[in-house]
Amino acid sequence: MSSGINPCAKAEASAFVERHYTVTEIAGLWNMSPDYVRRIFEKEPGVLVLGNAKPARYKRRYRILRIPEFVLGRVHRRLSQV
Repeated sequence: MSSGINPCAKAEASAFVERHYTVTEIAGLWNMSPDYVRRIFEKEPGVLVLGNAKPARYKRRYRILRIPEFVLGRVHRRLSQV
């Protein structure tokens, strides 16, 4: 008997409750600078990017990255391949 819940909806729900890391946390774990970690993850699919898309003129663009655990694992596997 089916639960009636779409498998895609289950995957989205699990991604919602999954642990999300900050750039600073990952920089500390991987012993890298936050700027370098930000460059690695800013265009990675699945990363939550919060902030102004178009900042006011002469203003700095502020963006907050939240990296889900599954994306962190995927990038780690990709970077550790020799």
